[in-house]
Amino acid sequence: MSELKKIVGYSAADMAKDGQKLGLGTGSTVFYFLERLAGRIKTEGLTVAGIPTSVQTEEHARRMGIPLLTFDDTQALDLYVDGADEIDAGFNMIKGGGGALLREKMVASASARRVIIVDQSKVVERLGTTFALPVEVIPFGWRFCNLRLEKLGCRPTLRMSGDATYSTNNSNYILDCRFPDGISDPAAMEAEINAIAGVICCGLFIGLADEVLVGGPDGVKRLTKQG
Repeated sequence: MSELKKIVGYSAADMAKDGQKLGLGTGSTVFYFLERLAGRIKTEGLTVAGIPTSVQTEEHARRMGIPLLTFDDTQALDLYVDGADEIDAGFNMIKGGGGALLREKMVASASARRVIIVDQSKVVERLGTTFALPVEVIPFGWRFCNLRLEKLGCRPTLRMSGDATYSTNNSNYILDCRFPDGISDPAAMEAEINAIAGVICCGLFIGLADEVLVGGPDGVKRLTKQG
């Protein structure tokens, strides 16, 4: 599986062009994107800089020698590369398994071109069938959010880190929501979840992918919305 992640990560890094401002995603597949990007900076003199979507990515990038930006430097990015926990044929996604969904959604929204890199196991017919939907909520009154989410037909579970409650880079909690039959209408569900007071961000990403690179036994398959 790691080899599939590597080939798609490297392929995405080869899309970066000199002078671009990048959105740097989070996760094990993105690690290979960063690795190849750092290699291009060193061997080709590629001049790029990126906004990281997590403390983890920031640490990787600094160690690898990738220049970084913040939203204080720019509010418009050229290329965003990230993974997904699930993605369907309409390019709707579930993200947030690594806990970075809020920052990922902000960076994706600021990017002109969004490239998603996954291995073939992440491609599903219906979202929510193989992965729980993360919902980031404020710690105050998280049980209130839990109850409201249950009324939408899911089974929320407070994410833990060992014996302690998991805390995002934004100091919030995550409720991982399992839908017994998956999510039939992702856009409508996103709107319903976002309407709950106390919800900061929902792990449904709608309209935030332009291209998908899928790694499989035969190499990398590039998918676009045009087919």
